[in-house]
Amino acid sequence: MEGTTDLLSTIKAFRNVAPLEGLDQAWKWSLNPVLHFAGALTGDGARLLQTNQRGKHDESLARAVLSFAREHEKTLIGEGRYIGCADGFSAPGYAFDAVAAAVPDVHGHHKAQNPDLTAVTYIVFPAYACEFSGRETLPEAEARYTKMLHPAEIGREPVPFVKMAFDNPRTGGGSTNPGRALAYPRILLQEIPQLENSPGGFVEYENREGKIWRVEWDEGNWVLSGESGRREMTLEEVLSFTESSLR
Repeated sequence: MEGTTDLLSTIKAFRNVAPLEGLDQAWKWSLNPVLHFAGALTGDGARLLQTNQRGKHDESLARAVLSFAREHEKTLIGEGRYIGCADGFSAPGYAFDAVAAAVPDVHGHHKAQNPDLTAVTYIVFPAYACEFSGRETLPEAEARYTKMLHPAEIGREPVPFVKMAFDNPRTGGGSTNPGRALAYPRILLQEIPQLENSPGGFVEYENREGKIWRVEWDEGNWVLSGESGRREMTLEEVLSFTESSLR
């Protein structure tokens, strides 16, 4: 896509497109009663910041996300990350504390009908800072965006970033991937209690800051190991620590 003029022409040709009130160089459009979109040009006019909403629709939230994204362009799309994140966001009625941005290789929007537009579009969405590490590989970023976060649903709960590996000789359960892999926090919290009476078993996990902990059942005791050493704890203490370490 060549220049701001062509980008503007493409946007203005969207079905049901109209200016997004309260934000310069911004528009809204919809494909049906369920899917709603809004977008704003970046400061240089060369790229489109687009936000999507599915089901529940809130134009004021879309405007707030785009305004925040425009103010934090360098953080969101200028650092070479597959998913960028800028914290400090807030919107009345919502618990979101960040805005995230998915690069074209991750989101793939417009690819079927306008691949030139895909290359200059960044999908921005309200998010939670605990959901991103900044170290996501392309496959990890795609998994977070397309499967785990549901970024177009504005009523969603946070899904904190966690990678885990585990092995449980008693149940026969365990991870099959080499090293730690992306997981849902609920899976981590479900597997830890299963270690009881499973000597040799473990659950190892990594949070968004790259800190790593390992939980084991050792001769009747719960043991948590990490950068601060090895500690015996109750199961309740282990689970409480684990939850807090993901936030």
